[in-house]
Amino acid sequence: MDQVLIEQLNCWHEEDEHQQIVDLLLTVPEEEREYEAVSRLGRAYNNLGLYEEALNQLKKIAEAGQQDPVWHFRVGYALYHLKRYEEAAQSFRTSDKLETGNQNTESWLKWSLQKAEKQQRQELRMAAKRVAAVEGSASEEVPFSNMSLEDFWDDSEYAKKAYQSAPPTDELIASIEEELGYKLPASYLALMKQQNGGIPKNTCFPTEDPTSWAEDHIAITGILGIGREKSYSLCGDLGSRFMIEDWGYPDIGVVICDCPSAGHDVVMLDYRACGRDGEPEVIHVDQESDYEITFLAENFEAFIRGLVSEEEYDTSEEDKEAALYKVAHGKFSSLLEELCTPVSEVEQIDQKIRSICTRIVEEKGFFSFHADELSYLMYDVQFWLYTKSYPDTTREQYLAVYEKMIAFGGEFGQGGYAPGWISEWLDRRKEEGRIVQEHGHIRFTDQFAAEVIQQLREA
Repeated sequence: MDQVLIEQLNCWHEEDEHQQIVDLLLTVPEEEREYEAVSRLGRAYNNLGLYEEALNQLKKIAEAGQQDPVWHFRVGYALYHLKRYEEAAQSFRTSDKLETGNQNTESWLKWSLQKAEKQQRQELRMAAKRVAAVEGSASEEVPFSNMSLEDFWDDSEYAKKAYQSAPPTDELIASIEEELGYKLPASYLALMKQQNGGIPKNTCFPTEDPTSWAEDHIAITGILGIGREKSYSLCGDLGSRFMIEDWGYPDIGVVICDCPSAGHDVVMLDYRACGRDGEPEVIHVDQESDYEITFLAENFEAFIRGLVSEEEYDTSEEDKEAALYKVAHGKFSSLLEELCTPVSEVEQIDQKIRSICTRIVEEKGFFSFHADELSYLMYDVQFWLYTKSYPDTTREQYLAVYEKMIAFGGEFGQGGYAPGWISEWLDRRKEEGRIVQEHGHIRFTDQFAAEVIQQLREA
């Protein structure tokens, strides 16, 4: 490839414009694509999340790539994200042998080996569970014998309002089971007849494997009850089917608990091994890690018995200090830095943004935007910055680009976000008349833009 083309491809790669790379390289007839062009095409497909297509491209230059550590790395990267962890480890190991001392490759090799071991344990456990289900070895013991549930629940007003419903009737249980397509475990039914949904006093469960929440445990916010009227009930508007159909969680069972991440991880009943009428395992599903599954307990009762107090894992002060350091010193994403550079209406706008985000961390103990006043201000700020530089923005374009500013902003980022918060903010501002749409393009009214600027100046 000539130097001008290489520089253009490098520029697009740095700007995360991977589709541009694909579009340009595909204009070159396949028989004329050189090794470097195909390798870069594979990398671009990897960065677009099109891992099968990345592998297809990289296989075309497999013979020439055998002594190229970069080729093996890119193959391993695609295999890893396709959950073919053993194969990924082999590719990263080869890349590491060809180029020793590359810390990035060493990290991916370590992660692949960890995932491969976890995957093997899961396959063995699932196989044993299927055999037990066929042999009909399910326990007939009375649920929660020798365990008092009197002090199990948090009786706060929020718990009652958000989760708790009246005790379920047999007719309601049958209706919910029919809607979900699964028979609910006897231990879950027993707990719901004692109290139908709520927040337990103990909200943490130990794990052997790290998750996006912590290295050694997961946390839940509440246990979904049997019903439809409460948002946090099995068939409520934020219930099991919503999480599967709208959030993309695997259709392998029933979402039974929500978590503090606002949708980015959940606890589920897993019916893959036992069938729809069997005794499901309890698993954690991590959207932040491509819906990775982590085994928690053999059954729902074991899960309930295994819950422990958050005090056993209290790292809130350390987490808060880390978040405060991040918002004070973390490097802005390339997009956020680009948007801030031409701003003349607010002096030191980068420091104003950091000041607002510091207040958010001080209030919450972590760096995340939700539906509170300061979060809405940061939604306003990001929208004003983006539409100031890109005035021909549509709603769809903004929702797609939002994550590149702060949500997944690297050092100055949150590592995730709930898309529903952003669309709800947009709808609210439009209903208030603060966002207007003209010829398909959205923007703040001049008056509201002036209000946002004033709030920034005062931050």
